[in-house]
Amino acid sequence: MNSVEVNGVWKKFKLRTGRTDSFGKLLRFSTKNKTQQEQDFWALKDISFSVKRGESVGIVGTNGSGKSTLLKLLTKIMKPTKGEVVINGKVSALIELGAGFHPDFSGRDNIYVNGMMLGMTKKEIQDKFDEIVDFAEIESFIDVPLKYYSSGMQARLGFSVATSIEPEILIVDEVLTVGDAEFQKKCRTRIQGMVDTGTSLLLVSHGAGDIEAICQNALWINKGNMMMYGESSHVVSEYLGRDKSS
Repeated sequence: MNSVEVNGVWKKFKLRTGRTDSFGKLLRFSTKNKTQQEQDFWALKDISFSVKRGESVGIVGTNGSGKSTLLKLLTKIMKPTKGEVVINGKVSALIELGAGFHPDFSGRDNIYVNGMMLGMTKKEIQDKFDEIVDFAEIESFIDVPLKYYSSGMQARLGFSVATSIEPEILIVDEVLTVGDAEFQKKCRTRIQGMVDTGTSLLLVSHGAGDIEAICQNALWINKGNMMMYGESSHVVSEYLGRDKSS
C-alpha cells in the first residue's frame, strides 16, 4: 500500500476581476454582480503520482506553480475540485512552523499545547520533552514567555516539536532555512534520519541541492501542470535548465 496517492487531481479557484472606485459600487458588486465579476482559475490540472512507504519525493516549480496548493490538498486543508487524494498513515506537516503557539505562554507550555495539537498525548510529550528542548537549543529560555523569543528561536522550537511525533508521512514546505547554518544542518540530518527509518517524505524547496540530496524522486509542476516525475537529479536538472531558458 502506498503512503500517498494523488489521482487525477484538479483544483479550481474563483478569481474576482472587477474593480470599484467607491464603497457604493463595491457594495453593488458584492451583492448583485458577483457571478459576473468572477473567473475560473485552475491552480492544479490533472496531477497524478504516488509515494511508497519510506520514499522521499521533492516538489519543484517556480512561485505560483501550484506547489502550496498541492500541499494544502495533501494535508486536507482543502479538497480537490476533481480527483482524489488518499493518505495512508499518520501525517506531520511542517508548513508553518509555530502555528498555534501563544506568545504569552512559556516555551514549556507551548511545547505541550503544540504537541497535543499535532496529536501527541501528554505522556508522549513528557517522554520527549528533554529531547525537544535540547534539539531546539532553548534550555535557558524554556520558562520565558514566547513573545520574548527571537523569530529564529520560535522556528527552531516549532521544528523540534513537529519532528518529534514520529510520523509515517512527513510533509515539509520550505523550512530547511530555519536558524543558522549549523542548525539547518541539524534539520537536514533529522529529516534524513526519519526517511532512513521508513518515514515517507514530501519536500517542497527552492534549494535544488536539498531536493537532490534528500529525495529519491521529484515532481515538477509548472502553472498547475505536471511537467515531469522521476529520479530527483534528472527532474531537477530539467527544471533548472528550463527555468534558465525562460
